[in-house]
Amino acid sequence: MHDIKFIRENPEAFDAALARKGLDPVAAEIIALDARRREALNESQTAQARRNEASKLIGQAMAQKDVATADALKAEVAELKTRLTELEELARTGDAALADRLALLPNLPADDVPDGLDEAGNVEVSRWGDLPQFDFEPKEHADIGPALGMDFETAAKIAGARFTFMRGGIARMNRALGQFMLDAQVERGYNECATPYLVRDEAVFGVGQLPKFAEDLFQTTDGRWLISTSEVSLTNSVREQILTAAELPIRLTALTPCFRSEAGSAGRDTRGLIRQHQFEKVELVTIAAPEHSQMEHARMCAASEAILQALGLPYRKMLLCAGDMGQASRKTFDLEVWLPGQNTYREIASISNCGDYQARRMNTRYRPEGEKGTEFVHTLNGSALAIGRTLVAIVENYQLADGSVRVPEALVPYMGGITVLTP
Repeated sequence: MHDIKFIRENPEAFDAALARKGLDPVAAEIIALDARRREALNESQTAQARRNEASKLIGQAMAQKDVATADALKAEVAELKTRLTELEELARTGDAALADRLALLPNLPADDVPDGLDEAGNVEVSRWGDLPQFDFEPKEHADIGPALGMDFETAAKIAGARFTFMRGGIARMNRALGQFMLDAQVERGYNECATPYLVRDEAVFGVGQLPKFAEDLFQTTDGRWLISTSEVSLTNSVREQILTAAELPIRLTALTPCFRSEAGSAGRDTRGLIRQHQFEKVELVTIAAPEHSQMEHARMCAASEAILQALGLPYRKMLLCAGDMGQASRKTFDLEVWLPGQNTYREIASISNCGDYQARRMNTRYRPEGEKGTEFVHTLNGSALAIGRTLVAIVENYQLADGSVRVPEALVPYMGGITVLTP
């Protein structure tokens, strides 16, 4: 959500920031909605004050046996009562119209976010790791995986497209990755959580996925939503709270299933594990004071990068341009892992600073030390990492000519000492 006062006072700056995301100006429309709402509220207050005054005068007129004045005042009070009902409805609908309009708007990009409308405007910040060299033509994971236990056909029979049934060593590696990642983040100071996988409307709204992205989610018959990431549950754990400065930062992590309809990805990544309806992910969430959010963003990026480095997976770090960021993000770094089978880098993590955008939607504040007033917190979230895509990267980077896959050294203890997956 956005601060309506800021929009009223800085309409040109607000529209200019939206233009960086390829959006049309809306400040004038929002200011007009706000003006109508405020006008109804002001008139309602004036009418209520006059009604109270007229009610007192009726008593005075009756005491003086001035029937004509009393009757006139009674008629005025009756008219004011009717008008107040109309004004209250105007204010209510005005509030709803303004809130609905604001709810659809994305966060504004930070000043240091590069301009651009799509991924072509993203900027490479750094690279890590040497690309693997093969004395054979490396294959994609979807070609190697079936012999290792990735069963796409059985999954399709059970659930349809974009699901995977895993068996044996590859299933164990999938489990091992989640445990390895979660342990690593707990060691880095993130508090492990076990969260609900089903949430209410207000939780999904709080992180910015509703109302605009309902089609990207799965909804149950009782109206709850399956989480697209544990960011939803973790971030909303502080909704409608006033925190103390001493409680911040709050650093949380969870390993959960994630469910996405992939409504906008028809025809994309239909083979393999890259884009699934159901997958697992270790998520990081931080609730921070505004002055610390930039530092926490860097800390979160380092936490995600450390996983890739420990697994020996080459990657690059990208700063997303204004038009390629998510709805709630103020600034986002993507980590893209090297996939030799595709001969390209693919996204494996997004780490975002959302500023106070989500906090306003959740009404989450904190009280700075020594101050009476409160401020909105800043929220951050990041992948550390998506299990399926990490599995893809390991299979492709550690593949051998005979179709076997070496197990990264960091995972061997989680694999019971297994060092190679064989067909």
